[in-house]
Amino acid sequence: MITPANTSPSSPEPTTGRSVESAESWLGRNRTSKRRLWERLNPRHRKDLRMLAQALALQQNHARLPDPVRARLDSALAELDRLLRRIAAILAEVTRRTPPPG
Repeated sequence: MITPANTSPSSPEPTTGRSVESAESWLGRNRTSKRRLWERLNPRHRKDLRMLAQALALQQNHARLPDPVRARLDSALAELDRLLRRIAAILAEVTRRTPPPG
């Protein structure tokens, strides 16, 4: 009978059971530098991530609202969406009718 070699698969998770400081230190990169991943991001990407986080927080708050308030908010958002589609259609019509400059 052939016995398999005693190899332990490398786990992508920390073996110590304690939380790590950052994802980069978890991956074994950037341990000596004080610069965090957030600081290395493009400011536009930081803004996008911040907006996504705020949208998630708002979505969670929306789920906690009482039913009548949630219904009013949903109807207001639907009305806003309808108005945005009308504005987009009007702008598309104006750009189609306007001759190019020059």
